[in-house]
Amino acid sequence: MRSTVSAKSGTWRNWAGNVTARPAREVTPASVEELSAAVRRAAEDGLRVKAVGTGHSFTAAAATDGVLIRPQLLTGIRRIDRDNGTVTVEAGTPLKRLNLALAREGLSLTNMGDIMEQTVSGAVSTGTHGTGRDSASIAAQIAGLELVTADGSVLACSEKENPEVFAAARIGIGALGIITAITFSVEPLFLLSAREEPMSFDEVTGSFDELCAENEHFEFYWFPHTGNCNTKRNNRSVGPEKPVGTVRGLYEDEFLSNGVFQAANYVGRAVPATIPSIARISSRALSARTYTDIPYKVFTSPRRVRFTEMEYAVPRAALVETLRELKDMVDRSPLRISFPVEVRTAPADDITLSTASGRDSAYIAVHMFRGTPYQAYFSAAERIFTAHEGRPHWGKVHTRDAEYFAGVYPRFGEFTALRDRLDPERRFGNDYLRRILGV
Repeated sequence: MRSTVSAKSGTWRNWAGNVTARPAREVTPASVEELSAAVRRAAEDGLRVKAVGTGHSFTAAAATDGVLIRPQLLTGIRRIDRDNGTVTVEAGTPLKRLNLALAREGLSLTNMGDIMEQTVSGAVSTGTHGTGRDSASIAAQIAGLELVTADGSVLACSEKENPEVFAAARIGIGALGIITAITFSVEPLFLLSAREEPMSFDEVTGSFDELCAENEHFEFYWFPHTGNCNTKRNNRSVGPEKPVGTVRGLYEDEFLSNGVFQAANYVGRAVPATIPSIARISSRALSARTYTDIPYKVFTSPRRVRFTEMEYAVPRAALVETLRELKDMVDRSPLRISFPVEVRTAPADDITLSTASGRDSAYIAVHMFRGTPYQAYFSAAERIFTAHEGRPHWGKVHTRDAEYFAGVYPRFGEFTALRDRLDPERRFGNDYLRRILGV
């Protein structure tokens, strides 16, 4: 199978539709060698290079006016090492395909986010995460990776091999090179029991520390304009397996959470005054339920309603105060917010620019329905998050720049120095990286 090159690639758009780019050409390499050749040719032509996955980032992290690399031919599992508990996978593999393949092999990632449409390289490069008391982001589960650097050479990285690159490239935002393969630490397939139930905002925030300590994975959604939350607790189980019934799953996960929710958002976008009433109804639509299944069927869920999102990581100890300030702001403002606010946690990790680098973290994600003006809400929320030294998700809307990041990431200079060494000519640069990393 050979790579394909398109001289006129047209316009690229991300999933949310808020980012567009017009690359000079697109390349779909069928091997690491072909990808390396594409990078070298781009250098000869004086073009910048970016790899793009499924476009699930809300930022312009993957946008380019140069060569756009599409990795859909670089997919599949390269190697399973059961003795060491690792799986090496090609960078363009969607998380959904990885999860299905691992399950067939009796294996699983320890933790994952709540959607699985992204490619593995796109997910780790932007710091995609789920929620966990002890287990962290997808990138924190990486045991090794392979990177094509600016001169077209292939660099293998792990704790033992090029460790300074490994420390940074696990969440590299596309600035250090193009990932071609990732080795994940995995474990034997296990069962998770999920308990979903409504709770009041005051009850959740008042017992947040206890809920996090008592559960391996705890998260909740607060519905603006109400005092209502939906909570979810996931814990390992010895079984038996008791998945959500087909009829109930279709009704709650597809009909209510996607179909009805989308219709309600269309109404709210057309008539904002109806949103508080819709929020009160939505927050009570889902009843309590428990089920037990393999990990990816518990961690992930379908997300068919399109939106724009901002998410910040704050120190976990600051979560309750930050969230209460957000609620007070919404209650006092004329804003009408139809999407729930999502709250998750992660333990500290050792990845240079991870949002949880060096500190236990809590994540607050705010959303607006696609096509609805979001700037006023996100700006007000961002002022609150940054007052608590928040770190924005690298793939979600924010307005921060290199000066800000140098203040909230103690190892920021370590990352930029490594970038200077690996990509001095900024072959992998774009406007977004210039803003967040400096020149």
